[in-house]
Amino acid sequence: MKKKLLNRRQLWRIQKMQDDAASRSDRKQSLADDTLASGTLGPETRGLVITHFGQQLDIEALEGEAKGQLFRCFQRSNLDPLVTGDEVIWQAGEPMGVVVAGLPRRSILKRPSKSGELKPVASNIDLIIIVIASQPEPHFNLIDRYLVAAELTGIKPLLLLNKADLLDATNSSGLLDMLALYKSIGYDTLLVSSKSHAGLTELINLLSDRTSVFVGQSGVGKSALVNALLPGIDTLEGALSEAESKGRHTTTSARLFHFTKGGNLIDSPGIREFGLWHIEPGQLLDAFVEFRPFLGSCRFRDCQHENEPDCKLLAAVKEKIIDPRRLHSYQMIRNTLKEEF
Repeated sequence: MKKKLLNRRQLWRIQKMQDDAASRSDRKQSLADDTLASGTLGPETRGLVITHFGQQLDIEALEGEAKGQLFRCFQRSNLDPLVTGDEVIWQAGEPMGVVVAGLPRRSILKRPSKSGELKPVASNIDLIIIVIASQPEPHFNLIDRYLVAAELTGIKPLLLLNKADLLDATNSSGLLDMLALYKSIGYDTLLVSSKSHAGLTELINLLSDRTSVFVGQSGVGKSALVNALLPGIDTLEGALSEAESKGRHTTTSARLFHFTKGGNLIDSPGIREFGLWHIEPGQLLDAFVEFRPFLGSCRFRDCQHENEPDCKLLAAVKEKIIDPRRLHSYQMIRNTLKEEF
């Protein structure tokens, strides 16, 4: 289809919108610089990024008389982008405080931006909770992309089947078989229902004294789970799209919540899939944990694990050591990497 050409007025309007956005950003940064130069800032102290809005962040004070209180702050222009979960050094000020430094991260979770670049979305995470449900229907390929991302970042994953109250004779067999497969590999799994609260006590115990993040397709009930785990938070819940069965994105910024008995939960924007184009094929193989004992043992160094003779992965599938669905999922992701490169 021939690309539609924009007329002069349309081009002018687009340029004006871009100029206005740049001007607003410059004014915000100027205000931050003026605050820094004014000399009215408080002492440097540790804080925690609860949520962020571009160059502005909500910081929870971790020290001093204001400990536990939230403050809206600017981020200094020379800092790398900060995300929810980051620990920082900040200074109180009027009308806003200023974040002057970011502290080292122990982990970072990234997702692809609209332009295809990997952008950090949350940090210092101990547990990735991969949420699935009977609708939208989960697929091995999507779940395995989340698991690959978790393995590459070194963050422990938990596969959580939400909406357990909707399990019936038509869908329970396949879903429970899927969970059983991942459990046999060594991954933790759990069934819960945000509606009936089944399994929530066990989930809360798992989340205690950790910083966790929910990931998964839109429509699987992540925000509903947050509401059930943290009564009174009332995050927006989106109705499942009947047309596409993919759901609507309801959370616009990652936000950190505290559990009263300890532990933190980061509610992240709807993430439909992780971009994995930045990894090498060898890294992908290693991220399938049950493949590891067989790697490097095939007859051919460049074995594609499809139909080559003396392929150890194919032999493991034949001997029922590796599930064929996982090998198929690996092959699909590998082929996607070729396309993305």
